[in-house]
Amino acid sequence: MCDIYHWGLIAFIVGILFLCVFMLSCGYFLGGCSSSRSKNVPFESGIKSIGNARIQFSVKFYLIAMFFVIFDVEGIYVYAWAISVRDVGWIGFSEIFIFIFILLVSLIYLIRIGMFDWIEQSSRHVHCVDFFDIDTSRYLKKSNKR
Repeated sequence: MCDIYHWGLIAFIVGILFLCVFMLSCGYFLGGCSSSRSKNVPFESGIKSIGNARIQFSVKFYLIAMFFVIFDVEGIYVYAWAISVRDVGWIGFSEIFIFIFILLVSLIYLIRIGMFDWIEQSSRHVHCVDFFDIDTSRYLKKSNKR
Protein backbone atom coordinates (compact mmCIF):
# COMPACT_ATOMS: atom_id res chain seq x y z
CA MET A 1 0.00 0.00 0.00
CA CYS A 2 2.77 2.49 0.91
CA ASP A 3 5.88 2.77 -1.19
CA ILE A 4 9.30 2.32 0.29
CA TYR A 5 9.80 6.09 -0.18
CA HIS A 6 6.91 6.84 2.16
CA TRP A 7 8.35 4.58 4.84
CA GLY A 8 11.71 6.30 4.51
CA LEU A 9 10.10 9.72 4.95
CA ILE A 10 8.13 8.52 7.97
CA ALA A 11 11.27 7.01 9.53
CA PHE A 12 13.14 10.28 8.91
CA ILE A 13 10.45 12.39 10.61
CA VAL A 14 10.22 9.99 13.58
CA GLY A 15 14.02 10.00 13.91
CA ILE A 16 14.16 13.80 13.90
CA LEU A 17 11.41 14.05 16.51
CA PHE A 18 13.17 11.48 18.70
CA LEU A 19 16.47 13.35 18.37
CA CYS A 20 14.84 16.67 19.36
CA VAL A 21 13.08 15.17 22.39
CA PHE A 22 16.29 13.37 23.43
CA MET A 23 18.41 16.54 23.24
CA LEU A 24 15.86 18.64 25.15
CA SER A 25 15.42 16.02 27.86
CA CYS A 26 19.20 15.61 28.29
CA GLY A 27 19.52 19.34 28.87
CA TYR A 28 16.69 19.29 31.36
CA PHE A 29 17.94 16.32 33.40
CA LEU A 30 21.69 16.93 33.22
CA GLY A 31 21.68 20.73 33.48
CA GLY A 32 22.05 22.63 36.71
CA CYS A 33 18.98 23.99 38.43
CA SER A 34 20.49 26.67 40.65
CA SER A 35 18.94 30.09 40.92
CA SER A 36 20.56 33.22 42.23
CA ARG A 37 20.28 36.97 41.93
CA SER A 38 23.19 37.25 39.50
CA LYS A 39 21.82 34.56 37.17
CA ASN A 40 19.28 36.95 35.62
CA VAL A 41 21.84 39.71 34.94
CA PRO A 42 22.90 40.10 31.29
CA PHE A 43 26.47 38.96 30.75
CA GLU A 44 28.54 39.19 27.61
CA SER A 45 32.23 38.43 27.17
CA GLY A 46 33.00 38.82 30.86
CA ILE A 47 31.92 42.46 30.95
CA LYS A 48 29.05 43.65 33.09
CA SER A 49 26.61 45.71 31.08
CA ILE A 50 26.16 49.37 31.90
CA GLY A 51 23.22 51.48 30.82
CA ASN A 52 20.23 50.72 28.68
CA ALA A 53 20.48 48.29 25.77
CA ARG A 54 17.71 50.00 23.80
CA ILE A 55 19.49 52.37 21.46
CA GLN A 56 17.49 54.23 18.83
CA PHE A 57 19.07 54.02 15.40
CA SER A 58 18.73 56.60 12.69
CA VAL A 59 16.28 55.87 9.90
CA LYS A 60 19.21 55.99 7.48
CA PHE A 61 20.41 52.62 8.75
CA TYR A 62 17.09 51.04 7.83
CA LEU A 63 17.14 52.71 4.41
CA ILE A 64 20.61 51.36 3.72
CA ALA A 65 19.43 47.90 4.78
CA MET A 66 16.45 48.11 2.41
CA PHE A 67 18.69 49.26 -0.45
CA PHE A 68 21.02 46.37 0.26
CA VAL A 69 18.14 43.89 0.09
CA ILE A 70 16.83 45.42 -3.15
CA PHE A 71 20.19 45.31 -4.89
CA ASP A 72 20.96 41.90 -3.43
CA VAL A 73 17.78 40.56 -5.03
CA GLU A 74 18.95 42.18 -8.26
CA GLY A 75 22.12 40.12 -7.98
CA ILE A 76 20.05 36.95 -7.66
CA TYR A 77 18.14 37.77 -10.84
CA VAL A 78 21.32 38.59 -12.74
CA TYR A 79 22.91 35.35 -11.51
CA ALA A 80 19.90 33.34 -12.68
CA TRP A 81 20.12 35.06 -16.05
CA ALA A 82 23.87 34.38 -16.27
CA ILE A 83 23.27 30.66 -15.76
CA SER A 84 20.72 30.50 -18.58
CA VAL A 85 22.30 33.04 -20.93
CA ARG A 86 22.65 30.56 -23.80
CA ASP A 87 19.05 29.43 -23.53
CA VAL A 88 17.41 32.87 -23.48
CA GLY A 89 19.42 34.38 -26.33
CA TRP A 90 19.13 38.00 -27.42
CA ILE A 91 15.64 38.43 -26.01
CA GLY A 92 16.93 37.54 -22.55
CA PHE A 93 19.88 39.88 -23.06
CA SER A 94 17.58 42.78 -23.90
CA GLU A 95 15.36 41.99 -20.91
CA ILE A 96 18.27 41.92 -18.46
CA PHE A 97 19.64 45.10 -20.03
CA ILE A 98 16.30 46.86 -19.43
CA PHE A 99 16.17 45.46 -15.89
CA ILE A 100 19.66 46.70 -15.02
CA PHE A 101 18.99 50.04 -16.73
CA ILE A 102 15.87 50.61 -14.60
CA LEU A 103 17.81 49.76 -11.44
CA LEU A 104 20.66 52.08 -12.40
CA VAL A 105 18.21 54.91 -13.09
CA SER A 106 16.63 54.32 -9.68
CA LEU A 107 20.07 54.30 -8.05
CA ILE A 108 20.97 57.59 -9.76
CA TYR A 109 17.65 59.03 -8.63
CA LEU A 110 18.33 57.99 -5.03
CA ILE A 111 21.76 59.60 -5.18
CA ARG A 112 20.33 62.78 -6.72
CA ILE A 113 17.68 63.25 -4.04
CA GLY A 114 20.30 62.78 -1.34
CA MET A 115 19.13 59.48 0.05
CA PHE A 116 22.72 58.40 0.72
CA ASP A 117 23.79 61.69 2.32
CA TRP A 118 24.24 61.17 6.04
CA ILE A 119 24.36 64.88 6.83
CA GLU A 120 21.26 66.77 5.81
CA GLN A 121 21.83 69.98 3.94
CA SER A 122 19.40 72.83 4.40
CA SER A 123 19.32 73.57 0.66
CA ARG A 124 18.41 70.02 -0.32
CA HIS A 125 14.93 68.69 0.34
CA VAL A 126 13.99 65.17 -0.66
CA HIS A 127 10.50 66.04 -1.82
CA CYS A 128 11.45 69.16 -3.81
CA VAL A 129 14.20 67.84 -6.09
CA ASP A 130 13.49 67.76 -9.80
CA PHE A 131 15.08 64.61 -11.18
CA PHE A 132 15.91 65.95 -14.62
CA ASP A 133 16.78 69.50 -13.46
CA ILE A 134 14.70 71.03 -16.23
CA ASP A 135 14.66 74.79 -16.27
CA THR A 136 10.97 75.36 -16.89
CA SER A 137 11.34 79.13 -17.20
CA ARG A 138 12.70 78.77 -20.75
CA TYR A 139 9.64 76.84 -21.83
CA LEU A 140 7.25 79.19 -20.10
CA LYS A 141 8.75 82.20 -21.92
CA LYS A 142 8.27 80.50 -25.30
CA SER A 143 4.67 79.62 -24.53
CA ASN A 144 3.88 83.21 -23.49
CA LYS A 145 5.18 84.66 -26.79
CA ARG A 146 2.50 82.93 -28.87
